[in-house]
Amino acid sequence: MSTQKWHGHDIAAKVARAAAVVGCTALVLSVTGPGAQAAAGRDVARQTLPANDGWASYGTGTTGGADADASHVYTVSTWAEFKAALADGGSAPKIIKVKGTIDAVSEGCEAFAADGYDFDAYLEKYSPENWGLDTDLSGEPADSPEGLRAASAANQNKVIKAAVPANTTIIGIGGNAGFKGASLQITGVDNVIVRNLTFESPIDCFPQWDPTDGSNGNWNSEYDTAVVYGSTHVWMDHNTFTDGTHPDSAAPTYFGMLYQQHDGELDIVKGADYVTASWNVFTEHDKTILIGNSDSAATTAIDRGHLKVTFHHNLFSDLVERAPRVRFGQVDSYNNHFVANDDFAYSFGIGKESQLVAEHNAFTLPEGISAAKVLKRWNVSPLTAADNYVNGEVTDLIAVHNAEIPAETLESGAGWTPTLRTKVDPAQAVPGIVDHRAGAGRIC
Repeated sequence: MSTQKWHGHDIAAKVARAAAVVGCTALVLSVTGPGAQAAAGRDVARQTLPANDGWASYGTGTTGGADADASHVYTVSTWAEFKAALADGGSAPKIIKVKGTIDAVSEGCEAFAADGYDFDAYLEKYSPENWGLDTDLSGEPADSPEGLRAASAANQNKVIKAAVPANTTIIGIGGNAGFKGASLQITGVDNVIVRNLTFESPIDCFPQWDPTDGSNGNWNSEYDTAVVYGSTHVWMDHNTFTDGTHPDSAAPTYFGMLYQQHDGELDIVKGADYVTASWNVFTEHDKTILIGNSDSAATTAIDRGHLKVTFHHNLFSDLVERAPRVRFGQVDSYNNHFVANDDFAYSFGIGKESQLVAEHNAFTLPEGISAAKVLKRWNVSPLTAADNYVNGEVTDLIAVHNAEIPAETLESGAGWTPTLRTKVDPAQAVPGIVDHRAGAGRIC
């Protein structure tokens, strides 16, 4: 993770760091007992989203498994135990405490390979020299290298996805709990809390080559770390999302293209609504967060009027793009810290009918990276972007973007004003506060 200093505000940052540390201790939950007590004298695992804390507090609010009885409180340390706990009791309130790091692919990619699958044979058959770049692989038979790749991918798909039921809290014990290679599926349910977990992005063991994707073809992968699909009232808090031991920088290239084995870290799609993502770390990733996954007419009918999401006090560090990319939704992004490196493409993607409000955020950009790149226009959708600081200086992100990229002019004014906010910190203090309090193991 980057350790760049925020230029020009060393004293203010020190004060903010001191304030951030006071009264903030790492979450500790007893494995055998009822758990550590929160400030209000309650089990931290039974904490609910505070009132007015982002879109997930709207209406009925988000309580997760806070009302779980003793028979629906679980401590798990293996993938099998975790999936069994998710399945037990249906949608009855439940709390699942995660101990240590759970590896969903502990047996390795080889365990998913279909009989006869051979990657070298795949590369040989579908190389641009042999196959060309005009025809995709959708017509290949089951016994072809592509057919065997698809069968292998289906085997992985069955294992690493975990369906999260309604009225569930998933929370890590201590500072080293989390998942490796897993994909949480929060699909078609209401009232879910996920906290204090480190997620190492799942790798697609069997990416597909698409010769027709772009001018040179491309490798496409599956498996987001977490997907909120058609669900409501979801709170993601104090988690860390990272590519960990499998960064893109270590990936090989085939056919001249990166062998991409990662998809998104957090996708919110298909009419999902009322989501708050607070105090998380998103780091070392390419396509990070997608809100709304298509411009198609069918998707528009589902997503229009939904996808209401709040991001606050998150650290977005060493990412390439999509922090987030937004379609349709009323998205409120405030008090976040964005720390870029030389691979930076953009932070906010302005997509179809998006209504983004981005205020009181801080951006730390390396020398040679312009503030004009913070915003990326995919469609003409007005946004509000006020009181944002870049390298310690207040910056009008829309004006800078329009001045340097006039062919992609952005319009000001998202057309709505967020009201579901708790404390809004001064943007100048955000790096000192967020960098020392966001992420797994730092619940206050």
